[in-house]
Amino acid sequence: MSLSVLMDSSSPTILLHPSIEPRDETGSVLFDPSKLQKQSSLPSEFIWPCGDLVHTQEELNEPLIDLGGFIKGDEEATAHAVDLVKTACSKHGFFQVTNHGVDSNLIQAAYQEIDAVFKLPLNKKLGFQRKTGGFSGYSAAHADRFSAKLPWKETFSFGYQGLNSDPSVVHYFSSALGEDFEHTGRIYQKYCEKMRELSLVIFELLAISLGIDRLHYRKFFEDGNSIMRCNYYPPCNNSGLTLGTGPHSDPTSLTILHQDQVGGLEVFINNKWYAVRPRQDAFVINIGDTFMALCNGRYKSCLHRAVVNKERERRSLVYFVCPKEDKIVRPPQDLMCRSGGPRVYPDFTWSDLLDFTQNHYRADVATLQSFFPWLLSSNPTSNF
Repeated sequence: MSLSVLMDSSSPTILLHPSIEPRDETGSVLFDPSKLQKQSSLPSEFIWPCGDLVHTQEELNEPLIDLGGFIKGDEEATAHAVDLVKTACSKHGFFQVTNHGVDSNLIQAAYQEIDAVFKLPLNKKLGFQRKTGGFSGYSAAHADRFSAKLPWKETFSFGYQGLNSDPSVVHYFSSALGEDFEHTGRIYQKYCEKMRELSLVIFELLAISLGIDRLHYRKFFEDGNSIMRCNYYPPCNNSGLTLGTGPHSDPTSLTILHQDQVGGLEVFINNKWYAVRPRQDAFVINIGDTFMALCNGRYKSCLHRAVVNKERERRSLVYFVCPKEDKIVRPPQDLMCRSGGPRVYPDFTWSDLLDFTQNHYRADVATLQSFFPWLLSSNPTSNF
């Protein structure tokens, strides 16, 4: 299946009789799995086009990169890791890392704590629902933003400012969910700190693989404002008609994901979807659109999706690495000198792309291509 099929919004949609409940006072569907699963048919808002629902049984044999030797400074291990990263990111922007230094007990605690959030009654969760244009808070199938092709999932997101001395995550949990969730906030504060540390290690590895100053990207992202998201995918009786997450590339710079053992993540490589085997001891790393611009297109933004399970719930923990919002996104000069090629993308700031994807565009396989004309029209003086 080619990307042109994925990008074709005219792909036929399977029509079922729409459900009449549960819905809010505006008529929009309410994502309440306990009620939706009792219905014989799936609400039409959750039905995805046939082109997006192509099934796969093939598992990806993706590179598994051992970070242990790289972190310790072992030259042979570093050279091997660099080769694996360069090949993977040039082809599809996806790999997994082991011996990453994140305690397995912390990962397990993060899953346990977020269960308490998703198990709250729906009316409680809607009390800290994500506000229009923002990214922090609870979202039920993104029904607050979209009216069609809704993902079969709940999410809970919050920001992390990257300053270890600033307990911003603890404060957010306490203020948004109440003092009973202060402990949950502390777990996620620690989890985000570890994700930040891991991301900076990976940025060093990426810089070496691109042949530039090892610390360039690390310095660029040290003061970044990243986003943490917890995903919950309930079982779905009509799992073959819907998706947990539609085909898209992340507009952010780098994605560090841990999925539970149920499975469901898939990546698009060589015109085919491949399933990604869950690895309890590994983190999935995706290159995002912003980093693709930061390396002048040398590395590819990873196209991926998530399918849902008919019988089992699935959870994942996702850390989206972003630069500080006002930083100019442009490739380093030494990379341009080495490649000798022209600039592929114009300058932009992360705040511009964040605004575009939160308020004007639904992230998909063509986010960057759609973003730059919008940027030029809204800011004619931009460096295009």
